[in-house]
Amino acid sequence: MDPHRPQPSRPTAAAARVEAGPLRTFLTLIALGTTAVVLAVGLAGVWRFFVPPVPTFDPDAEPRVVAARGDLAADELATIELFERSVPSAVSIVTSSAGIFQGRTAQGRAFEMGTGSGFVWNADGIIVTNHHVIEGARTILVSLDEREAPFLATLIGSSQEHDIAVLKIDVRKAYLRPVPIGTSSELRVGQKVFAIGAPFGLQRSLSTGVIGATERLIEDENGRGLAGLVQTDAAINPGNSGGPLLDSAGRLIGMNTAIASRTGTFSGIGFAVPVDTINWVVPHLLRTGTAPRPGIGVRLEDPAQVALMGLEGALVRYVHEGSAAARAGLRGHSLTASGEVLGDLIVGVNGERVASPDDLRALLVRYAVGESVTLDIVRSGRREQRVVELGSLENLER
Repeated sequence: MDPHRPQPSRPTAAAARVEAGPLRTFLTLIALGTTAVVLAVGLAGVWRFFVPPVPTFDPDAEPRVVAARGDLAADELATIELFERSVPSAVSIVTSSAGIFQGRTAQGRAFEMGTGSGFVWNADGIIVTNHHVIEGARTILVSLDEREAPFLATLIGSSQEHDIAVLKIDVRKAYLRPVPIGTSSELRVGQKVFAIGAPFGLQRSLSTGVIGATERLIEDENGRGLAGLVQTDAAINPGNSGGPLLDSAGRLIGMNTAIASRTGTFSGIGFAVPVDTINWVVPHLLRTGTAPRPGIGVRLEDPAQVALMGLEGALVRYVHEGSAAARAGLRGHSLTASGEVLGDLIVGVNGERVASPDDLRALLVRYAVGESVTLDIVRSGRREQRVVELGSLENLER
């Protein structure tokens, strides 16, 4: 290095601090400004959230102009006309387990009240509803119109197996509008249906839907089988039970009776007793107070025992002498030299599967006394068929 060549000077630490001072000040000002903006925006948001703005009033405010509606759609008009024509045939029902409608009995015990629906059967004051609507009731009130006082009803007869009950009220014929009767044998999946009733006690309510299926077999909350039901997606809720299910002509095609639900309220699937069953049972209830229970006249083995044997169906333990089953050649358990021989195992009725005694009873109750059905049975390991003309069981089958 040439000692005589001038060398570049290096800034001292103090000089560096002097040179960096303005830059640091500038950056600090920017950071402080940014922080102030963020805080201002945040505080403004907090202020708007916790402190509502002062309202401004418009002394000249007027109602909005109503837009022109135009004509209702044809299907809307049809539904409205059907409801207005049919709703006088629907009734609401309130029941009590005590003789008077108060919160407690004379002894201070609380009692239950229930609600349901029904429909006018004829001009003689006959009302039809579900058996489970009036089951256990001591007092039954029927309302034809929510604007008028209800009528005290008398129970004429009831069929638990069909879930049908017949009531009578004392009222002038001019106040009654019997529902037109249709047929359930011609129902087709997809056709429109209309349910009228009092869901949750809300009288004169309408819901609409379609038929989802026919000939459904379900169990009620007590484990009793109900067969031949009409399935629909028309909303059916507690209080709808017993109300009419109508077709698009306003004819009765069923009576709302049950829902498929895990919550106790409508979940999209409801069931109705078909009108053909109603039209067969009601006259019997009016004549005698009971409906003949069609059956074959057998005693069946306990389902738990059948399951332990590894079998599925209705196992015949005993055949009543002179019964429909005896005439058709069905056999119960018997003893032979080689031991006990099991009776016939019924596994089907008219092609529909029977997995238990309840299935058999639920399927047979769809038919009338005197009708013939074909039973699929298993005897000694072989599948056979027997044609049986149904009889009136009374109390033979247990």
